[in-house]
Amino acid sequence: MAVSHGFHATMTAQPGKADELVELLLNAPSLPNEDCVVFLVSRSASNPDIVYVTEGWTSQEAHGRFFATEPAQALVAKLQPLLAGDSQYVDEVPVGGKATF
Repeated sequence: MAVSHGFHATMTAQPGKADELVELLLNAPSLPNEDCVVFLVSRSASNPDIVYVTEGWTSQEAHGRFFATEPAQALVAKLQPLLAGDSQYVDEVPVGGKATF
């Protein structure tokens, strides 16, 4: 499947809450969604409270449909108290590369 919509988010966790934030993200309901083609969670090497998420979706509409669902809204509600301040989102569309875990 081709990716035509994506974003990169930088989230700052409340002090001591980054592990919990990462755990929620790694169990996100978008992972089994067939329209979610890329879903990568990363940590900052220099700041343990900063977490990055890169997502790639088959379309902006598929992304919007998914985030309108109850499971997606429930995840967002669980994430909010773990965050310190606003997250930063950058539109991006993955065009290639490799991820092996």
